[in-house]
This record gives sequence, C-alpha cells and structure tokens, in this order.
Amino acid sequence: MATDIPGRPDVDGPPLVHLLQEFSLEANRYVDAAGGRNDMHRTDLNALSVIMHHTARNQVVTPGVLRRELHLSSPATTALIDRLDKSGHVVRERQGADRRQVQLRMTPKAYRDGGAMFLPLARHMAAALESFTPEELEVATRFMTAMIDATVRAGEEAAAPADPR
Repeated sequence: MATDIPGRPDVDGPPLVHLLQEFSLEANRYVDAAGGRNDMHRTDLNALSVIMHHTARNQVVTPGVLRRELHLSSPATTALIDRLDKSGHVVRERQGADRRQVQLRMTPKAYRDGGAMFLPLARHMAAALESFTPEELEVATRFMTAMIDATVRAGEEAAAPADPR
C-alpha cells in the first residue's frame, strides 16, 4: 500500500518511519557540515558525544569504552584519540594507583567548540518545538524513546552472529 508523504512521491511503508529516516539523513548531513567547517571527522564528534554522555553520568571513559561504543579497531581508536588530543578537545589522564589506566576527559575547548557547532541546530529545533503543546511533546518524547530503543535492539540483532539454520 502506498503512503503519501508531503512533497514526496508515493512511498511504501509508514510515513513516520520514512520521516525518521529523512531526519536521520538530515542530522547526519548537519554533523558532516558542522564537523567539516571545524576540520573534524564525524567519528571525532561521535567520540566527544560518547565522552560527554558518560561524563554526565559520572562514568569513566577509557579508550576501550570508545572502541566498543564506536565499533572501532584498537589502531583506529588510538588514531581518533590522537586527533582529539592534538586538536585540544581531549586530554589523557592516568588514574589509579598503578597509573596504567588512561581516562579521557573533554577540555573546555571541546565544550566551547561543540556548543558553537551545534548552536544553530539547537536554535532551529527550539523554535520548531515552540509550536507544540506540552502534551504533544510528551507523546513525541515517548515516541522518540521507543524508536531509539527499537533501533538499539535492531542494531544488536544486526551485530549478532548469523544463525546457520
């Protein structure tokens, strides 16, 4: 059954799913544009997001955490951290009694640069949200939470070894 999406030819499937796909594509384009203007790779910005997310929860961020969360090899993780360190966005700190564990911390420069890069997006999104009631935003929040959870589950399924049957 074809579904009409405004401004689009008939497309099979639920319109909300297509709109989510389009939102994801546009968000990725924004990240590429903002990162490109600041000589940062998408992976660099994703790494800063992971570090910020863990830091907000008082969790330690190590190179291993980045490697796992970003699905990178050890050499790629090292290159990523080297770039972020060289750009002044991350510092490596040795913690613990034996000083072997390296923890990653964002610098004030990272917070400033990130704020500047994403301020236009935040401003436009805040303006778009003003046209919705608190009740509508509550429903939208529940919806987006459910879509994020579904995407995480699908990602875990996609990463699982294939069933030989």
